[in-house]
Parts: sequence; structure tokens; C-alpha cells
Amino acid sequence: MSALHDQIKLLYDQSLYSNVISLANLILSVSDHNGDLLPAHAKFLVYVHCADSHFHLGKYRKAESLYKKSLQFRKCLLKSKEAAKTPQDGQKDVLSDIDIKYQIHNCLVKLKNPREALQVLQSIPGKQRTAKINMALAKMFQDQGMERSAITTYKEVLRECPLALEAAEGLLSLGVKGVEVNSLVVGCASNLPNLDWLNTWIKAHAHIHNREYNHAVTTLRSLDNVNFLRDNFGLLVTMGECYYYAGDAKNALLCLRRARAIEPDSVKGLDIYAAVLHKMHHIKELEKLIPAVTATGDCTAEGYLVMAYALYATRKFSRANTLVIQAINLSPNNVEAIILRGNILIEQKKYQDALNHFRQAMQLKPHRFEPHKGLVDCFIGMHRLREALNIASSACKQLGHTQRALALYASVLMKDPVSVGKAKNLLQKALALDETYLAAVYLLAEIYEQEMNLEAAIELLTRQIDIQPTCKLHQMLGDLWARVHNEEKALDHYAIALNLDPSNRRALQGMHRLDSTSSKFDSTYYMTVGDEHADTTYDVRDGLHDTDNDEAAEESETEAVWSDMDLEANSQ
Repeated sequence: MSALHDQIKLLYDQSLYSNVISLANLILSVSDHNGDLLPAHAKFLVYVHCADSHFHLGKYRKAESLYKKSLQFRKCLLKSKEAAKTPQDGQKDVLSDIDIKYQIHNCLVKLKNPREALQVLQSIPGKQRTAKINMALAKMFQDQGMERSAITTYKEVLRECPLALEAAEGLLSLGVKGVEVNSLVVGCASNLPNLDWLNTWIKAHAHIHNREYNHAVTTLRSLDNVNFLRDNFGLLVTMGECYYYAGDAKNALLCLRRARAIEPDSVKGLDIYAAVLHKMHHIKELEKLIPAVTATGDCTAEGYLVMAYALYATRKFSRANTLVIQAINLSPNNVEAIILRGNILIEQKKYQDALNHFRQAMQLKPHRFEPHKGLVDCFIGMHRLREALNIASSACKQLGHTQRALALYASVLMKDPVSVGKAKNLLQKALALDETYLAAVYLLAEIYEQEMNLEAAIELLTRQIDIQPTCKLHQMLGDLWARVHNEEKALDHYAIALNLDPSNRRALQGMHRLDSTSSKFDSTYYMTVGDEHADTTYDVRDGLHDTDNDEAAEESETEAVWSDMDLEANSQ
């Protein structure tokens, strides 16, 4: 082999990629005019090292061009007399075109050309496909909806590498039964020790892909002990996501906090973590994530979502929208980003645009609750009640009669006085499933108030106060006690509400009303469902500022907030 090639390989092995490119360009130019400078094998390898260096530096278009050139050079090499010579030790593998085609595929993926990337991999004969090639093929088949081909190819991966757990998850996500996947994995790896946890892991992921999140959590929790996978980052993130998908934000937060403590620099699950923190109104904790995700200067889709949620919580919708768009550009199928953008557009009263985003989210993840809720909110905002009812009804059918789906349906039925009775029954069913589900509690309390059954409303809310005191519960109780002319209890609850959230506008107004006048309580003061978007989205927003959206004020404050968060550089 050539001494010049050895020098290029030395530079490459030392990861001096820009040096490789500089030297290779000069050597290749000289060798074009002097055929004796580099042997054919060496020249081929110089092309490959140069292409690899461009790839490592993120210059994918140039890398793709050089990989294709090296393939052409290889064809000529095989036809030449040198092909008859026995390659030196270690060169047999290097001369294979499989790895080069795989790298061309990687370039095309980076260049967002999945169709051509798939064609490149398919050009490799089946018998020559390694596990690496089959894994890449299976993912591309799945992404492009070619499910049968994806299943066949994932199985090929597991036959060669039985502990390729990502391939096992791929099969489960495509509807292959857990028992069959288990036989492919555990059957081939039966001779390996200490794999007692593997059966349970497969069972849990089978539940996840069957949308049986409560069963999945139960199974995963059995692994979260000292004998198996205690404090495993991936297990905790998966558990947190399952809790979140099941509507249990409280337990989701506990799992994701533990995961974050174990691997504070990982971005896996960070988008869900940000969504949970926002939902639970832990805005300070959400803002503390920002320095970590911006420290490298190279923000990921998950990092942009953390910043977007922080701005969304402070009602800086324009800036939040800009960051969400950045996240979607980096990860077009990130459902959390699409859902957040839909919610931001609703706040901006751009209902048609929001509708398009929630429809996209529904196509990607029809089992998620948030797209259904978002579509309902859009149709209500557009005063298209019949379509909102249809979406809410289909949510109950598609997601099952969970407390969230029932409350969603009930909230729309409440818009029509004729169907309030049916809404009441649905809310009672929701609370029978989970007596602590606050969205149903708030709606049912309002129905009791509309029926002038104030005692029932007070009893319902008081029972919740003992379980999970929130600002909104105290504010609502203050309103109700004021309506029955018990000013002392009303003031007590308003005071507690303001202690929990000093910016709660309605608690402040209620207290001022009691302090300033003894006139009859204004029964129209109590907010009905739909008067404010915060309640129609079934998010308990006790920790958020309850102020009207003022776009002009938003724009005047945005730059100050942006500076405080040190985000200016990342928005470029």
C-alpha cells in the first residue's frame, strides 16, 4: 500500500478530518496526472477516507458525491488487472461496496431524501445484507408505511442479533404479538445468563404498543427494583411516558424527575418532561432546564420545546411559536411539537391553522388524547358545535371510556342546555373511574351550580380540597360561599387561593367585591365552560397568570424575556 495513503489514514484515524480533505484533494489531483503515484487500491481508499471526513464534518452533499465516485472507481478497479491480485490483509472488507452504499444512505437521510435513501439500500442483494443494513431498511420501510416488508426485515435483524431490542420494539409497534417477539429474542438468546428481566421487558413494551398504558406501567414497575433495573434511565423515561399517555401527570413527573437526576444531559424524553412540567405548572423548574439545553449552542428539537413551553407558560406566544417551528423543522414528526404549536395557535385565535396541526398529530398518533382535545377546542372556538361533538364522541370510541375522554365529551354537551343531563352522567362516570380527576370535578361543580344545587357543588369541591388542594378549587369555593352569603368562608378560601397563586385574577376580584360592597353577588361572575380557553382544554392552570391575551404587551415584553433566558443566539 502507498506511503501517501498511510499518511491520509493516519490523519483519519486521529480524526483530523479537515486535514484529510486538504491532503486528499492535493494527492488525488497529482495522481490524476501521474498514475504511478498511487496504486489503484490506495486511490480508492483515499476517496473513501475523504468522503468519510466530509460526512463527519456534516458536509453530506459533498460526502454523497465522493461515495458515489468511490463506487464508480471500485467498479473500474474490479474490471482491471489489479482486481486479480490478492488484496493485502484487511483490504477484503474495505473493498466491499455494502458499507459505502450504507454511508450514501446515511447522507441521503441527512439530506431528507428518504425515498432515494431506501432505493440505495434496496440495491444491495438480500444475501449480502448485514444486520446493520436490515435495521436501516426496516426503519425506512416502517416510516414509509411498508409494514409487511418492515416486519420481515426486523425479523432478519433478530435472527442475526437476538438482543437487538430496537428491532423487537419495531415488531411490537407493527402489531406482531408479544409471544412471537419473545420467541425470536429469548429463544435465540436462551444460552445467555442473567436475562430474567427480558421476558418482562418485552411484555411491558407489548402493552405499550397495544395502548394498554396502565398494564405497561404495572409491568415496568416490577422491573424497577434492586434485583433488576432499579434507577435505569431508559426504564424511568418509558414509565414516565406511559403515565403521561394515560393522563397521570403526577406520576409521570416523579418518574421523569428521577430519570433527569440520573442523566441530566440526555435529551431523551425531554419533550414529554417539558409538557408535564407545564401541565403541572412547575414553571420555575421548567425554566431551570433552559441553561442545560442551550449550553452546547447546538439545540435539539427537544431543547427548542423546553424553551417554547417556558415562553408559552408566560403567554409569550409569538416567540414560543418561533421556537416550536424550529423544533418541527428538526423533527417533522415530533408529535409534542405539533400539539404545542396547535395550542399556541388556539391562544392566538388562529383556529383553522391550529385545526390543521391537530389533524396532523391525529394522523401520527391517533391514540393520543391531546389531538382529540385540540380538535374539539378548535371547533368550539369556531362555533362549530356539531363537529366538536362528533370529535368528542369519536374520542370516547377510539380512546375508550377513560375519565379524560368522558370529561371531554361532557364539556361539549354542556354547551347545549338540552344535553346538560347527559353531560352530568358522563362526568359522574368519569369520577367513578378516578375521583381525583380535577377537570371532571370542575365541570360537575359548574353543572351543580347551574342547577342551583350549591350545597352539592360545595360538598364536591370540599372533598377535593382534602385530597389535592389547588388554587382553582379554593377560588371556586370562595365564589360558591359568597353566593350563599357566607362571607367569612368565602374570604378564607380567596385568601388561600391567593396564597397559592397571588396573580389569580378571579380570586382577587372576588375578595375585592366582598370587601367593597355588600350588594348581591353577581351570579354571572362565575366563569362558565368555554368563557376562557384554559378550562375548555381541561388543563388545570392554577399556577399560570390568569390575564387576558394582549398581543401588543406581549411584543413589548418579549425581548426582555428573551434576553433573560439567553436564547438570542439559539434563535439564529
